Amino acid sequence: MELRHLRYFLTVAEERQFTRAAARLHIQQPPLSQQIQELERELGFALFTRLPRGVELTSAGAAFVVDAQAVLDALDRGVTNARRVANGQLGSVRLALTSSAAFHPLATAAIRQFRATHPDIAIDLNEINAAGIIERMVSGRIDAGILRKPIETPAELRFDLLHEERMVLVLPAGHALLAHPKGPRQRKQDAQPQVPLKALAGEPFIFVRRPGAPGMYADFIRACEATGFKPDVVSEVPRMSSAINLVAAGAGITLVPASMQRYQQESVVYCAVAGDEAFSAPLHLVTHRHSANPAAARFAQSVLEFVSAESTRAVTA
Repeated sequence: MELRHLRYFLTVAEERQFTRAAARLHIQQPPLSQQIQELERELGFALFTRLPRGVELTSAGAAFVVDAQAVLDALDRGVTNARRVANGQLGSVRLALTSSAAFHPLATAAIRQFRATHPDIAIDLNEINAAGIIERMVSGRIDAGILRKPIETPAELRFDLLHEERMVLVLPAGHALLAHPKGPRQRKQDAQPQVPLKALAGEPFIFVRRPGAPGMYADFIRACEATGFKPDVVSEVPRMSSAINLVAAGAGITLVPASMQRYQQESVVYCAVAGDEAFSAPLHLVTHRHSANPAAARFAQSVLEFVSAESTRAVTA
């Protein structure tokens, strides 16, 4: 049995006449009659009762109409869905973010915008460190990632800069540097203290585990060493929110992207580091250069267009 047999049968069932059905199907009437007879022989029962001026469905034929139509409807839905998948309108995206990237409002807004404009694409969202994102991207276990500063940039992956922001120093409330006359200085443009880099010598630092996020602190460590000291790293934690919590508990100090200043504001003080131009916290979108997932390609395009529109609005505001 072929699909065309079902289409022929349903057309004859609607027209109740071979001549009109043949005209609709753009074939001759005798071949159409032969095709219906072949279908009836294959099924083992009559579909139509032949009348002098047309045909009418047998009881078996009337029952078969329902299932034949369901088969063709299911096929049409399958073709439509497959076409939407191929066009990136239907499917799923396996997305991973680092903890600090997930905290950035631009990243969450871009994802929210994509969800609103592509409701038929599911997003499987996970929080993973930067090294884990790169490893899973290379192995094909995720489709896209949003992270800060990758230490590895494999050739098969594409890295698009979404946003650039500075790093800020996090001190526990009441820290000695906040009261030291040669410690922080108030910026004229805002109320955020500014701490000289050399004043941080001997301070206990809490960093996100550098095997997981090795690129985040590289510039800062090099700047410290150029100033004459090596940061005393007393603890390494899995995510930046954990580092801020430890700072609030008095366990040390840390650096985080400026967008995380909304966290633990009552217990910590966020400060700029004098000469902090080198201490950047870029936000990157990482995707496969040759993705086999059209939905992932659509996601990347949507994020980049959203970020571009936000940048244009910021410039013209």
